[in-house]
Amino acid sequence: MQNHVMISGATGGLGKAFAVECASRGWNLYLTDLRAEPLELLGRALSNAYGVQVKWRASDLTDAGQRAALFEALRGERMRFSALINVAGTDHEGLFCEQSADHIRTILRLNIEGTVEMTHALVSLRDRPGVFRVINVASLAAFYPMPYKATYAASKRFLLDFSLALREELADQGVTVTALCPAGLPTTAECVAAIAAQGWLGQITTQNIGGVAAGALDAALRGKAIYIPGWVNRLLRLLGGLAPAGLVAHLVNSRWQAARQRQTGVAPIRILAAQAPMPASGGVGAASASYSDRLLAPGAPVGRLALT
Repeated sequence: MQNHVMISGATGGLGKAFAVECASRGWNLYLTDLRAEPLELLGRALSNAYGVQVKWRASDLTDAGQRAALFEALRGERMRFSALINVAGTDHEGLFCEQSADHIRTILRLNIEGTVEMTHALVSLRDRPGVFRVINVASLAAFYPMPYKATYAASKRFLLDFSLALREELADQGVTVTALCPAGLPTTAECVAAIAAQGWLGQITTQNIGGVAAGALDAALRGKAIYIPGWVNRLLRLLGGLAPAGLVAHLVNSRWQAARQRQTGVAPIRILAAQAPMPASGGVGAASASYSDRLLAPGAPVGRLALT
């Protein structure tokens, strides 16, 4: 029986980057995201380019019923997995009191509930007795209280603590857990503009998503607990840890206020990831229909990119 690597949020940019990197290493994939058509397009392109087996199934991980149906389908297919990469997540930049209750629930359901339930289900479907690798996409924001991104940063802090605790709990069962904590990722023209609005700090902390995916996989294979891409980001994490949390929150609030002023005229967006390096197959670059699309739909709450 062949084992696979599960990637959630696979048609977003960071999900695509992970899918390409895994396929290039010869690993079979199981992809999930909101819509079947982009998943099929991506899966066929990866299979044709790298000769790996790619399966996919659409599922809304914010919906408990759809999550249960996905896990039941995996058990019915007798799937076995060597790794899980929890990419699916969403964010919003803006004042807490200006966000709708529905959007706040979406952040919590996807970033926390979806990740926890996916991890719980996939650990039971791991390919024993081999080592099972888990990568949870947290954020550099997980280390700080972040005004204007309070719910998002708190959800990523949950993922960081969850990853560290689970890593210890399952260490003697052949399971490793790595928390990926990147800063901003240049995924679209709008995201680049939003990063630029943060000034020099936004520029020096930004990382290439292909490099982030490759580095995260290498870190997971080495069994690292936390992977922060980029030496500047690692230095910021070290320095930030020396300051009182209240001071950090004050400084972050000041920078966000200044950034929002610089962003005047920039179309509000929120997209967790976007264009990843892809094999040369027709139409693959357009295979994106991830959780960010829901937040970009008419009438949906929106925000701007900051820390991924």
